[in-house]
Amino acid sequence: MPKPSQSELIFHTSSYSGPKTENCVEVAEGRETLVRDTQHRETGHLGFPAEEWQAFLDEVKASRL
Repeated sequence: MPKPSQSELIFHTSSYSGPKTENCVEVAEGRETLVRDTQHRETGHLGFPAEEWQAFLDEVKASRL
């Protein structure tokens, strides 16, 4: 199955990005979690297996990172 193009992906602003910060990221979730810089979308995205992304979020929420 071919990967969707970046224009076909549905990104949303991360809940950790605030309206008054320049450090915003957008996330598209699925079997793979994709993360991109809101201000530089044209540079592409980083992809992480969904399970690994969830493990990362769990560590952040537990203040271990």
